[in-house]
Amino acid sequence: MSKNAIVTGATSGIGEATAIALAEIGYNLIITGRRVERLRHLKKSLESEFGVQVETLCFDVRDKHQCAANLENLPNGFERIDVLVNNAGLAAGLEHIDQGDLHDWDAMIDTNVKGVLYVTRIISRKMIEAGGGHIVNIGSIAGTETYENGAVYCASKHAMHALSQGMHIDFLRHGIRVTEIRPGMVETEFSLVRFHGNKEKADSVYTGLEPLTGEDIADTIVWAINQPPHVNISEIVVMPNQQANAYYNYKK
Repeated sequence: MSKNAIVTGATSGIGEATAIALAEIGYNLIITGRRVERLRHLKKSLESEFGVQVETLCFDVRDKHQCAANLENLPNGFERIDVLVNNAGLAAGLEHIDQGDLHDWDAMIDTNVKGVLYVTRIISRKMIEAGGGHIVNIGSIAGTETYENGAVYCASKHAMHALSQGMHIDFLRHGIRVTEIRPGMVETEFSLVRFHGNKEKADSVYTGLEPLTGEDIADTIVWAINQPPHVNISEIVVMPNQQANAYYNYKK
């Protein structure tokens, strides 16, 4: 029997790679994001290559009304959701707090914290009704470490870390597994978004080292969800070999 998964923020990076990895092992998918053409292209590619059912939902997880309108009544065939991947998230800006942009702060907190809550509240109820499921939250090493110029982003990912632990406690009685993946440097659109489209700055983050890829994190997610039902992988920290933590890396 086919399983169903929802991946938020599936238009690029970790989300896109995760959608591909799940389709490859036979999951039917609901992919969400804000860029409708990318969603349509990914849907066509996954259905053609893997023969799975793919539905697209174009909305902004920051908007609780859009979340409800899109997720309360899911497309036919997705009455049961086996896996939710809370991937939608971003970093915006890299300044000291006294120089921080309020719009950047709102974007990070609304997406990385409130968006996860809005989506999880709706989908977890469906999992409870179905008798189980697996929620995978894409956190960051910033969820347990704090670095200069990144206080608000780190705060949002600290919140994700706490939410993941709290979800596991709250869902124990319902048989819902919860996994938090905390990557180090992953070369996606992450830095391009953080630096508001400045490609030179974004590329410089990874110069001299080999970062993780979206596919590396997708492989980790697949491994975690494929564990036996009695096994819950609570958290995984995944780092490039040239990075030790948020402060130390080796660039050749």
